[in-house]
Formats: sequence, C-alpha cells, structure tokens
Amino acid sequence: MSNNSSLFILITILCTTFSCQSGEGDVYRAPAITKTGAINAVIEIPAGTNQKIEFNAENKRFETDQVNGKDRIIDFLPYPANYGFIPSTRMDQARGGDGDALDVLVIAPAQPTGTLMAIRPIGVLNLMDGGEIDTKIIAIPADTSLQIIQVDGFEDFLIKYNAGMRIIETWFLNYKGLGQTKLKGWENEQNALMEIKKWQVGEKVEE
Repeated sequence: MSNNSSLFILITILCTTFSCQSGEGDVYRAPAITKTGAINAVIEIPAGTNQKIEFNAENKRFETDQVNGKDRIIDFLPYPANYGFIPSTRMDQARGGDGDALDVLVIAPAQPTGTLMAIRPIGVLNLMDGGEIDTKIIAIPADTSLQIIQVDGFEDFLIKYNAGMRIIETWFLNYKGLGQTKLKGWENEQNALMEIKKWQVGEKVEE
C-alpha cells in the first residue's frame, strides 16, 4: 500500500469520529457508511448561507452554482442548517433517482464548506421537485459537542422540536419559489438508513 493510500485511510478513520475540514479533494470518496457503522456527510453549504455551493465531481472542487453565468443566490431565507451530501452515494436515475448524491441537512452550528463529519440521521423529508422525488436526509452530528438539539430519533424530533421540523419543511417548500416544490411526507431514522444503503455505491457494509 502506498504512503498516499495509507494517509487517506487514516484521514477517513479520523473523520468518522471527528469533523474534518478540507476545502477540496478526497472527501467525496469517503464511505457512506464505515465498517464501524458511522455515517459520513460532506458539507457544501454552511448554515446561515444563501450562496448555492455545490461539489463539482468533474474537477473535484466546491464551486458556487451558476445560473446564466451568475452565482446562484437563494432568494429566500438562508439555509436553516448545514447542507451537503452523503459521500459514495448516487441516486441512480434508472431506479427513480435524480442522478446526484443523496442530500443531507445537518442540524449543527455552521460548518465550513468541505467539512467531512460523522452524522446520526434522525429522519427523512421527501419532496416532489419537477415531478421527481427529492429526498433529504435530516441529521445531527455524531459528535455530541456539536449537537444543538438532543434527540434519539424521529419521534423525539417530532415531539420535542416540532417547530424546528416545520421550519425545515417550510424552508424547502419555498426556497425555489412558491409552488416549485411539494411535500410528499416525512419518514423516520430507520427509513433514513434504508435510503443511504439503497443509494450507496462502492464497498457496501456487511449486513
């Protein structure tokens, strides 16, 4: 094994325990689910940001999305939490996906673009966008020092933080403009894990 490969494996192991920041590079190659059962997320857009930042899979860089040659700025309230994707996932269009990695919203203090962090899913928000199902994994950090809400799962989230749940729902139903996105429904943390496993690519976790 080369020195570079050994270094990448070490970084990946550390990042499943602690949040790691990397402005560019190999974060997209981290496993969706590690052998220890940790789930990874890559942050593209920090909480409180209106700039639509996306990971460019071609040049392996984080860039501001462009619309008609201009930076895409969300014409609504800023992102209510950290937005990004589950690495090593792809929602295959042949199976009803949109061709992109699985989206995730991590409820935590603002994290820099490029942060790789271990998360704990607490639910799924299913939307309809342009006639396609748009799935959003809702999660909190695995690191308790970064947790700003204390929930065991979806039921806890629904009961203790119902207002926050509705804020997230309302935000996604309006950030693209009135009527552009429609609510399909919420699902629990077990369904969130099923979605991650469904769209996982590369090495799979042994059942």
